[in-house]
Amino acid sequence: MKKILIIGGAGYVGSELCNFLLKRKYKVTCLDNFWFKSKLNKNIKLIKKDIRSLEYSEFKNYDIVINLAYLSNDPLCEINARDTWEIGPLSTYHIMEACIKYKVKKFIFASSGSIYGLKKEKKVTEKLGLDPITDYNKSKMICEKVMESYKDKIKIVILRPATICGDSSRLRLDVVLNLFCYQAYFNKKINILGGKQIRPLLHIKDMINCYEFFIKKNITGTFNVGFENLSVKKIAQSV
Repeated sequence: MKKILIIGGAGYVGSELCNFLLKRKYKVTCLDNFWFKSKLNKNIKLIKKDIRSLEYSEFKNYDIVINLAYLSNDPLCEINARDTWEIGPLSTYHIMEACIKYKVKKFIFASSGSIYGLKKEKKVTEKLGLDPITDYNKSKMICEKVMESYKDKIKIVILRPATICGDSSRLRLDVVLNLFCYQAYFNKKINILGGKQIRPLLHIKDMINCYEFFIKKNITGTFNVGFENLSVKKIAQSV
């Protein structure tokens, strides 16, 4: 039975991922500050702690560490740049050092497709350069660079997901499809604020299946994770 530590496991994706992996017979520990309390199965071990104050010993006896912890969007990161860089690259460095010390076999990081910036190419592949625009995606890029410096000592998987959507026990309503569903149901009206903007979408269940795939497979590297690219207007019309 693989022992998995999920940092930020009480959030939108993390809550569903922790409960899913428990059902798959993994031994799951969730480390989170639990700002919004817990929606996790009672059989999941909980550690309440801020990512910026972790002890190396907290990484002892785990096979895999998955880091989902981050300020969740561009506006939050712009409000407090110091928190962004402390929670991101600085904490990533300390986590990697701890994983190496206690011989964690694999580290999986939730990066973001937004680190590519604005591209003219129709197909944005992992071979293209990175042109991050905001503190959110700039700091994600630096996290990736920090992790890549350890790839000779630990198996590293970096995932760059599209905009995740779908139901969760810890629901987010600041992502486009979820917000439009909420507005349509409760307000009978959707505010699209433009409409030509393109949004890449990915269902939360597909994201969770992706994490399980990289837990099980002996594959390392950096991977885009997405499904389709739609205009905001098209998403609103579909809803």
